[in-house]
Amino acid sequence: MATVRAKIARKAKKNLERKGDVIPVPVGTDPKEIRVRVMDFLKHGNGLVNIEEADVVVCGGRGLQSPANFGLIEELARLLGGAVGATRPVVDYGWKSHSYQIGQTGKTVQPKIYIACGVSGSLQHRVGIESSDTIVAINKDPNAPIMKIADYPVVGDLFKVLPALIDEIKSKRVMRGSKGRGVL
Repeated sequence: MATVRAKIARKAKKNLERKGDVIPVPVGTDPKEIRVRVMDFLKHGNGLVNIEEADVVVCGGRGLQSPANFGLIEELARLLGGAVGATRPVVDYGWKSHSYQIGQTGKTVQPKIYIACGVSGSLQHRVGIESSDTIVAINKDPNAPIMKIADYPVVGDLFKVLPALIDEIKSKRVMRGSKGRGVL
């Protein structure tokens, strides 16, 4: 038996010719010996799309400079019908909770579009995004590691680029799909 983290690799194509034997193995655990019980499941209720299921993820990094600036990230994610993500330093600073963290010690995402805003692109973070279909990076440092893996590296000040992008999306009057997700 082998396991891997969810969304760490692209799904394999279905092969109906493969065959295998299912061998039932009874588990001999006495229920009285189990010390952990699932009491309830709580859903994250921020009104945005689940980060692990999102087709679009907009992630903020240390380059946002303060938690108040996450408003830009949240607005762009909302306009695109996507989810908000954060880097480990942002979570360590307390700007966002761990449920937003993307990377080796956070969540692995596999969106169609991943937009990194002020993200340096440490190896720990790249592990969580490398299966994304398209990576857009907005960073004023052209030599940041994220720029080397981005399909669309945008060298610029995110405080100028994001408002312009948000205004452009709003001016195009984003059409809404059946699930309420933005489609350009």
